[in-house]
Amino acid sequence: MAANKPKTPRPDMAQPHRAGDIRSFPGGKVSYLSPVPLPTGSAPVDFNQAIGEMNDAYLDFGGSLPTPFTWQFTLGIPFIGFLMMAFLIPVMGGGVMWAISKKVELFYVGFDGLFNESFSSSLVICTLALIMALVIKCQYHFKFRNDVPTRFHRQRREVAFAPGDGKPPIIVPWESIAAWVTQAQGATQYGVQRQYGLGLGFIDPETGQQHFLELPQPGLSLAMGLWESVRAYMEYEVHTREEIQDPNGLHRPGDPPYEGVHTFHNARRRLHRRHRDGEIGLFKVSMWYLWHILVLWTLPFHLTEWEIRAIHKAGRKTLPASLDEWSQPLPKEQWAEPSEELKRLSAEVRQRHAQQPNRPITAIFAEVYAEETTLSA
Repeated sequence: MAANKPKTPRPDMAQPHRAGDIRSFPGGKVSYLSPVPLPTGSAPVDFNQAIGEMNDAYLDFGGSLPTPFTWQFTLGIPFIGFLMMAFLIPVMGGGVMWAISKKVELFYVGFDGLFNESFSSSLVICTLALIMALVIKCQYHFKFRNDVPTRFHRQRREVAFAPGDGKPPIIVPWESIAAWVTQAQGATQYGVQRQYGLGLGFIDPETGQQHFLELPQPGLSLAMGLWESVRAYMEYEVHTREEIQDPNGLHRPGDPPYEGVHTFHNARRRLHRRHRDGEIGLFKVSMWYLWHILVLWTLPFHLTEWEIRAIHKAGRKTLPASLDEWSQPLPKEQWAEPSEELKRLSAEVRQRHAQQPNRPITAIFAEVYAEETTLSA
């Protein structure tokens, strides 16, 4: 039986869109957050570290480095699956036989029988799952090496896209960029599959060609958080990568800027400090250790550092040299200002979101725009 993967169609940039618009399609919907990038009220969080370099002048979106989470997922899920199939199921089966008969010896009979049946098959299944996960990880590794970032210059309030193939970069106004989050689901032979993503799009003002940048995300809130990270940077609300990628302060002075073994040990020290200070209980400490044991302790962090070294050694694609001058900081008196429309609508959105924090932000966007249209009519 073939898998029917959820389809996530790209929006048509030729059709007018604005924040708050929602377009449905079979199995999902697209919710617009821009053009005119209004505040979403989400926490600015870059969970997957999609943002690369960030300084006072510009932010590079895309072209980021691998994280330990991808290795934890790649290695940990097959390992956890093996433990469950080879050991947990036999324990549960033996427990059922003991509960029915009240004889301890039948627990061992049930466990031994199921263990002998499941161990070999679980080993084969989980080994195949591991191989498949490693193949996917390899694909992402080469994607990291070949990705060219998109540069957001907040002092100019412009965005530079590099289309590749030797074509010159395309520079468009920040407030004209369309942004959306996609939610999709569909049935496969393995059950219901859900997909989330953040998309950016614009029309080349010279050629009229549509361009897209799409990043899959683990969840809706993380897609919103990633967009809010970019929006908040462009509006001078966040200024450093640590604010959006390291909210728990897991990097210490002198640490490399990426995640690695150092962040694991920093997290462990922070965990014990919070336990000593009474911020968390023994249960959370135990769960932290259990999770990291199940995902093979520091091995994913060592592999992440190895992969980052391999990427740096092989070299990465960068933005064209023609953008060097454009990327330079500007004197403050030359900084571009947000439009009056953005200032007015943002203030209204913030006020209404503060009054109704549980209301979907897209509904607030749509309401504010509807009233704006009524007043201007």
